[in-house]
Amino acid sequence: MEQIGRADIAAFTGGGPDMANAIIEESGIRVGGERRRGRSAGINPSGRYEPLTRHVFDDGWNSLEELPPFKTEVQVERPRNIITRNQSPDISFDRSINPYRGCEHGCVYCFARPSHAYMGLSPGLDFEARLFAKPDAARLLERELGKKGYEPRTIAIGTNTDPYQPVERQWRIMREVLEVLEAHDHPVGIVTKSALVTRDVDILARMAGKGLAKVALSVTTLDRKLARTMEPRAATPARRLEAMRTLSEAGVPVSVMIGPVIPGLNDHEIERILDSAAAFGAREAGYIILRLPLEVSPVFKDWLLRHYPDRFRHVMSLVRSMRGGKDYDAEWGRRMKGSGPYAWQIGRRFEIAARRYGLNREKRTLRTDLFKPPHRQGEQLVLI
Repeated sequence: MEQIGRADIAAFTGGGPDMANAIIEESGIRVGGERRRGRSAGINPSGRYEPLTRHVFDDGWNSLEELPPFKTEVQVERPRNIITRNQSPDISFDRSINPYRGCEHGCVYCFARPSHAYMGLSPGLDFEARLFAKPDAARLLERELGKKGYEPRTIAIGTNTDPYQPVERQWRIMREVLEVLEAHDHPVGIVTKSALVTRDVDILARMAGKGLAKVALSVTTLDRKLARTMEPRAATPARRLEAMRTLSEAGVPVSVMIGPVIPGLNDHEIERILDSAAAFGAREAGYIILRLPLEVSPVFKDWLLRHYPDRFRHVMSLVRSMRGGKDYDAEWGRRMKGSGPYAWQIGRRFEIAARRYGLNREKRTLRTDLFKPPHRQGEQLVLI
């Protein structure tokens, strides 16, 4: 383990001992580089619901060197339902599916990290390495679609954790979910950072032909080095663009999502990303400003100190200028786009660039009138 030095933090941030003490209190102790190889989070703080917090330190016997690296572990989760409902007024969908809990992509800024605290695990390294798979997802989905009174609306997948993260190659849960949705002509919208989505281009193309599917690829940066440190196990930016081309050529409507825009780090790439995405077949675009709720804030700030210490003070100053002086503002309507002059500037740049490259000229609305509900158990089949 390496402890964060107060003098170093004060020098990097220009904030003096008070800021140094605050960051240390938030971050605790970093996990050694060999143990977290291939991960973005450098800390593994206890979840906020735990009665005790644990801090590991070197007792002088070099015993910490014997600790093994963090390896991806997958446990089976057996939920009662698979469709999650929401009534958030600033979100365009009211239902979603998450085939997995936790995400091996390890995006350091992921706003879903705090959800791991509900499992008694850390939103830090545990979120990236200790995953939960829901192999009953397809069966549960078919049961829920067949419930009396079910009204079809687009199901969003990939809104919390990525359905095409690396473990999907073995578990194939997302593939099974799509098979159920196709069988019943139910609309679906997917968000992913993975080129693995092209594995299911056969299903997606057939559904898109009926107006039932669309895919958004999240492209945070075109800088391969930045992507590797910030999103260590996600597909490279080039592969995401190629995935856009593959889907678009198969007739699947494709969007690009710049999520998140991090001021002082990747905000200068907005125009380049939109230009590239349009060239590879994207027809719609969106963006989200960096969100740092709860435990995401110390995880992100620790990462920023490790990789871009010279930018720490500038980046966090801009973030707080868009969040009312705080690391995060959860107010509906402001949490996605921020507020203040800098947030306004980002919004105008995005709009101008999207218009320049022919994006968002029309919004694709998926059909719901084709939905065929599954036959409920005990229901007499219709004779043809």
